[in-house]
Amino acid sequence: MNTTVFLNALAVYVLALIALSVFVSRRNKNGEDFLLAGRGLPIFLTIGTTVATMVGTGSSMGAVGFGYANGWGGTLYGIGGAVGILLLGLWFAPVRALRFMTMSEEISYYVGANKWVKNIVAVLIFIASIGWLGAHILGGGLYLAWITDIDLQFAKIIIAVSFAIYVIIGGYNAVVWTDTLQAIILFVGFILMALFAIDQVGGWNTLLNAQPDVNISFLALKSIGVLHGVSLVAVIAVGVLATPSFRQRIYSAHNTSAVRKSFYTSGTLYLAFSCIPAIIGMSAYALNPELDNRNFAFPYLAAEVLPLGLGILVLIAGLSATMSSASSDAIAGVSILLRDLFSLVTGRMPARDKVVGYSRISLMAIIFIALIFALLSNDIISYITTMIATVMTGLFVCGLLGRFWPRFNWTGALAALLAASASSLVVANFYLDFWGNPIIPAVIVALIAAVVVTLLTPADALNREQALAQLEHERQQMESL
Repeated sequence: MNTTVFLNALAVYVLALIALSVFVSRRNKNGEDFLLAGRGLPIFLTIGTTVATMVGTGSSMGAVGFGYANGWGGTLYGIGGAVGILLLGLWFAPVRALRFMTMSEEISYYVGANKWVKNIVAVLIFIASIGWLGAHILGGGLYLAWITDIDLQFAKIIIAVSFAIYVIIGGYNAVVWTDTLQAIILFVGFILMALFAIDQVGGWNTLLNAQPDVNISFLALKSIGVLHGVSLVAVIAVGVLATPSFRQRIYSAHNTSAVRKSFYTSGTLYLAFSCIPAIIGMSAYALNPELDNRNFAFPYLAAEVLPLGLGILVLIAGLSATMSSASSDAIAGVSILLRDLFSLVTGRMPARDKVVGYSRISLMAIIFIALIFALLSNDIISYITTMIATVMTGLFVCGLLGRFWPRFNWTGALAALLAASASSLVVANFYLDFWGNPIIPAVIVALIAAVVVTLLTPADALNREQALAQLEHERQQMESL
C-alpha cells in the first residue's frame, strides 16, 4: 500500500473527528456535561457508542489474529462480548435511576457507602481504565506500524496523540458522537473486507479447505480446547460486565429503558458480527499461512490484498475500532479521577470553574500513563485477558453480589477483591496451561470468599437508602459545579 496516500487519508479522517469534537464541545456547560454528556443521551447515540466500543481492539486486531491461528475460534471474543453486554443490560440497567457517576459509587452503594471499598474500587477501576486504554493504543500501534513500516513504538505514540486531541477538546459529548460515526465505518469496512477476502481466496469452500481440520470444528474447540474456549468467552464477558466505560453508558443514558434497548440492540448486532473477524482471519491464513505475527493478519489483508481504496477504508475502520474504544476508557478514567480520587487525596471536590480544565489535564496524564504501558507490550489477547482476570474479576463479583444480595457487606467486598487478584496471579503463574486464563478459578474463589466473609461479619451500618443519600450528598457538590 502507498504509505503516503494512507497517512494523508488518516490525517483527513482524524481532522474530521477533531472538527466534530469542536462542534459538539459547545454543549459542555459544566463538569457533568463534559464527563457524562448531561445524562441525556438518546438511544441512537448510546447504541452507536456502545457498538463502537465493543468492536474495539480485541475484536479487530486480537480476534482476527486469533481467527488466523484458530479458525472459528475467532468468534469466541465476539460471543463473550455479546453475552457480557446482554447481561449488563438485563442485570444493571436499573442502576441508571440511582444517578451514579462512577462504578466506585455504585459498588460502595451496595455496601453501605463504605469509604474503604469506595476508595479501593476507585483505584482498581482507574487502573483498569488505563489497562484498557493501553490495550487500544497497543492495537492501533500494531496496525500503523505494519501499514506504514514505521517504528512500532513511534506508531503507538501517533495513535495516542490522534485520539487524545478530540477527546480533550470535546469530552464525553465528543466521544459518543465520534463513536457513532466510527461505528458506521466499522461495520461497513469489516463486512466489505470479509466479502472481498473470501472472493480473493477463491470462494467459501476454498477458504475452508485451506484451514487445518481442527480450526473449522465447532468454534475450533478441537484446536484450543473446550476449557480454554469457555475461559476466553468468560473473560471477555466479565470484562464487559466490569469495565467502567460500559458503566458510563448506563450512567449517561436518558433512562433505564434507553439503556436496555441500546444494550440489547448492541449485543444482538455484536453477536451477528462475531463471525466476521474469524472469517477475515481465516482468509488471511488461506492467502499467507506464514505470517510471523498473527496480530498482523488484519492489516496484512487490508494493505497487501485489497484494492487501494477499499484497503484504506478498511484500515481506517480498524483504527476507528481502536480510537473509539480508547476514547471511552479515557473518559471513564477521568470520571474516576475527578469524582473519587481527587476527593480521596484532597478531601474536597474540584472547584466549579476548574472541572473542565482539570478534566483535560487529567486526560493528558491518563493517556500518557497508558501509552507507557502500551510501549511495554506487543500481544493484545494476553494483555487483555491477564489484565481483566487480575484487576477486574473482583469488581465483577462485587457488582453481581451487590446487585442481587442485600446482605452483602463491605468486608465481603474487600474479600472478593483480594481473593480475585490473588487467585488470578496464582493461576497465571502456575496453572495457565490448564485453564487458558485465570478468569474461571478467580471468579469461583472470589465468590466463595465474599459469601463466607459476609456471613461471618456484621451487616453494614447504613442500609441502602441511607447509603444512597450519603452518595447523593457527595455527588451534588460536583453536579452543581
